[in-house]
Amino acid sequence: MNTDITASAKPEYPVIDRNPAFTKVAGNFNTLDYCRFITLTGVSVTVGYLSGIKPGIKGASMVTGGLIGMMGGFMYAYQNSAGRLMGFFPNEGEVSRYQKRGFSS
Repeated sequence: MNTDITASAKPEYPVIDRNPAFTKVAGNFNTLDYCRFITLTGVSVTVGYLSGIKPGIKGASMVTGGLIGMMGGFMYAYQNSAGRLMGFFPNEGEVSRYQKRGFSS
């Protein structure tokens, strides 16, 4: 059985790392990734609060919504960062940064 997830699609942009480690992907977050992460978390906290007004569980609903939004926001930012490192998303900034440091895959 083929378990290689990159076998079905070929990267359209330069590949920096075919199989980046967690720390490399998380360290590669850019400003837009952090903005998406924070925005998704903030919207989820607000939705959680508003959905808990009627049943009277505002606090618990807000915390639950915030945790779900935080996990979703992190996964979205992680997906974008990993996609740039693996060459599936535009990655001009990463290519120039890693070429300056002398890294190659």
